[in-house]
Amino acid sequence: MQQQQLIDRYRRHLNYLRISITDRCNLRCIYCNPRLPGKKLKHKEVLRYEEILRIARIGITLGIDKIRITGGEPLVRRDCCGLLEKLAAIKGLRDISLTTNGILLEENIDSIKAAGVKRLNISLDTLNPDKYAQITGYAGFDRVWSGIELALEKNFYPVKINCVAIRGVNDNELEALAALSLTYPLHIRFIELMPIGKMAAPGGPPLLIPEIKHRVQTLGNLIPVRHTPGDGPAVRYKFENAAGEIGFISPVSNHFCRECNRLRLTADGHILTCLLSDIAEDIKTPLRLGLLDADLKAVFLKAVARKPFQHPEHLTPLSQPEQMVSIGG
Repeated sequence: MQQQQLIDRYRRHLNYLRISITDRCNLRCIYCNPRLPGKKLKHKEVLRYEEILRIARIGITLGIDKIRITGGEPLVRRDCCGLLEKLAAIKGLRDISLTTNGILLEENIDSIKAAGVKRLNISLDTLNPDKYAQITGYAGFDRVWSGIELALEKNFYPVKINCVAIRGVNDNELEALAALSLTYPLHIRFIELMPIGKMAAPGGPPLLIPEIKHRVQTLGNLIPVRHTPGDGPAVRYKFENAAGEIGFISPVSNHFCRECNRLRLTADGHILTCLLSDIAEDIKTPLRLGLLDADLKAVFLKAVARKPFQHPEHLTPLSQPEQMVSIGG
């Protein structure tokens, strides 16, 4: 009997599940978790690890073969590495990775490695320690940089640096951030700021990939890197003889919805079909009511059937989450 697959009405094969294990974070970044009052989930509202594992196993039987653990900040949740290890042991999972802000990376790096994680995404929007504190609300640049260096030393690959480009904040550092790829085997990812929820970032015209790319090219010719199925939305380049790469992710200027292969599991147990859509299916309630795996598979399939072709052209308060931190990015 042929295995059921998560294929939506637009013939997109959804094989990638991003799992947010907490809405808590130890930073207060101006574009993600701003210094504004916000509702946090109660303990009982958050999926337990055994529930996450069951949902992941069901997703894998439906063709999910790539999982990324996110938050909030996943490493603030106790025994995150234990969950990573259990997920990595599930038969049929091809790839497991972690997105982190890097504050707790150094002290957890050996456990992350032992769990079977090979790929890391680390958020870093500036190389200036003072500006880092302004963006995040915490003077933690040195801790993050130490974690990045240690990840390279421990042979994680790739180590991707996620940089959200914001006009008036870090637009004078684009070249310096890109230059990291000349010396270090880092994959620098420039990401357009998505106008999601409440922000404390400056207003004004967005800093988009065409301008970012033009600025970065002052360092040298950008050589295209062949796109592979596991690349996601990044358009990849590298400088000649560079140790690392440059990637551009353009959710605002050039929607990549046509190639979207993602579903998201929120910390409170909803399958979210699109980062910028309120279409979601509650899988926690039927799980806690004791329904069978077949019933939970049906929740996955219902979510996939409702996945939109693309996110709204213009966001409204009804078509976006309150804050990015609430859905894991």
